Amino acid sequence: MSVLEIIGGIFLIAAGLAIIFFVSLQTEKADGLSGVIMGNDNTVYKGKARSNEEKLAAVTKYCAIVFFVLGLLLNIFVLVAR
Repeated sequence: MSVLEIIGGIFLIAAGLAIIFFVSLQTEKADGLSGVIMGNDNTVYKGKARSNEEKLAAVTKYCAIVFFVLGLLLNIFVLVAR
C-alpha cells in the first residue's frame, strides 16, 4: 500500500464516520402512530428547528458525496497503480 492509499483510506473512514454522526443528529420526519392518533403539534418551533434540520440534511448530503467520490477515486487509483 502506498502512502496515498493510506491517506485516502483515512479520509474515507472520516467521511463515513461523519455521515454516521450527522445522520444520528437528525430527528425523525414521521410522527408515528401516536402522532396521528393524539395529534402532534410542533408548529411552535417550526421556524428555527426546520432551518437546523435543513442544514443537517445538507451537511449529510455533502459528506455522502465526498464519501462516494473518495471511494471511486481510491478504487481507480488502486487499479491504475497495479
